[in-house]
Amino acid sequence: MRLTEFWANMNKQFGTAYADSLARDHVIAGLGGATVESALRRGDDAKQVWRAVCDEFDLPAGDR
Repeated sequence: MRLTEFWANMNKQFGTAYADSLARDHVIAGLGGATVESALRRGDDAKQVWRAVCDEFDLPAGDR
């Protein structure tokens, strides 16, 4: 998954303003206690980060 696709998914699912806030501020256990931004910055695969977001917010299978 490319970063552009990742951010498109985030914006579609949460809306642009909330997606940005969530990525910056919400700590996700599935990312080792990191935020989305810090996980991407440290080089985590965007697809793995998206899966962690889906798990954290219990998104439906069709949105994964």
